[in-house]
Amino acid sequence: MIEILLSILMGFGAGVVISGAIFSFIAIIGIVPRLAQKTKTEAYIKFYEEVIIISGIIGSLTIFIDFRIPLPASVIIFLSLCLGIFIGCLAVSLTEVLNVIPILTRRLKLDTLLKIFMLAIAFGKIAGALMYFLVPGFIN
Repeated sequence: MIEILLSILMGFGAGVVISGAIFSFIAIIGIVPRLAQKTKTEAYIKFYEEVIIISGIIGSLTIFIDFRIPLPASVIIFLSLCLGIFIGCLAVSLTEVLNVIPILTRRLKLDTLLKIFMLAIAFGKIAGALMYFLVPGFIN
């Protein structure tokens, strides 16, 4: 019995540390304020932050609780698109914070081709995701 309680306590502690690190990472990058500023919805920043926290909690619970919500394919496609957009924004924010793109474009002399370079990265990401999910046997 003590082993089970200790395992629960250690798992909970590890989850708290990891989720704290992820939320801190998102906060340091500044993705929420930047997206709110770009969409002119700064008044809803508190709401965005609460949704991210609630989503993290629900996502963690899905690891332990096996449940299914029957949704139409159109809703699943829309939610997947939203998730992909968020992950893309997170990746772009990270590279912007680390100044990867400005340094890379300066060294490779891509100043005039920066838009094409960014589109190539985006389309490469899309192609990789489509191959991962649509090509049978690609995962294995």
